[in-house]
Amino acid sequence: MVAISKNHSIASIEKAINSGIRIFGENRVQEAEKKFLNLKKNFQDLELHLTGPLQTNKVKNAIKIFDLFQTLDREKLANEFSKYKESIKNKAFFIQVNIGKEKTKSGIMPEVADSFIEYCNHDLKLNILGLMCIPPIDKNPIFYFKKLNDIAKRNNIINLSMGMSKDYVDGLRCGASYIRVGTLLFGNRNYEN
Repeated sequence: MVAISKNHSIASIEKAINSGIRIFGENRVQEAEKKFLNLKKNFQDLELHLTGPLQTNKVKNAIKIFDLFQTLDREKLANEFSKYKESIKNKAFFIQVNIGKEKTKSGIMPEVADSFIEYCNHDLKLNILGLMCIPPIDKNPIFYFKKLNDIAKRNNIINLSMGMSKDYVDGLRCGASYIRVGTLLFGNRNYEN
């Protein structure tokens, strides 16, 4: 379980840590730096995932704070990561697939997912650990989760990040190895942080 702590206080995160949670997700580099630089020094077993979009000009800073990137969503971003071979040796990546082909969402289109996975694995030598998706909000997520699972199987990928606070049970039923849960753990977001 990835505890999505974006827009939540350090006190809330510390409470979650004291309850045994060790994997957190943040959407922005600057917010993650403010909250997790000291926390990761004090709790060295924490793992921090980037679960939001990343601009290429922020890759260098993102590598310093995040352990896993769940939103590798385009060739330009993959190429930028590959420039930091030494710094990303111990980092892992999930390729984000735009499983519903929505114009408002990031991610590789399903029909080019196989070739992008091949490119990232073999040409760039990135540590592709899994696939991630966010299904259309107004449709049954199971159909989309199964489509992501099919792409993963074709490419010998075993980790899937699918399911959030409202659909994590469906994600687990469809083979999710990671679920991204925020509201259920922390309550509604405080946007003033």
